[in-house]
Amino acid sequence: MEQRIIELDVREDLKNKIEPFQKIMEAITQLGANDIFILHAPFKPVPLFAVLKAKGFSHEEEELEKKHWKVTFTKKA
Repeated sequence: MEQRIIELDVREDLKNKIEPFQKIMEAITQLGANDIFILHAPFKPVPLFAVLKAKGFSHEEEELEKKHWKVTFTKKA
């Protein structure tokens, strides 16, 4: 089965004071084992790490520039 990658940028939502949590949760429901979810955020979304870990995801984060974090979540098999 082919690996799926879903990418979501919530920087504009947060800038406009729109809570992106529901959008993130909807995106990850589509993922299976070894699929990848890439999140772009204006800060390191530390509280989300524990939430997605409980749902079977590991993560790697990278600060691309000031106010732009890229976090790659991988669904464990």
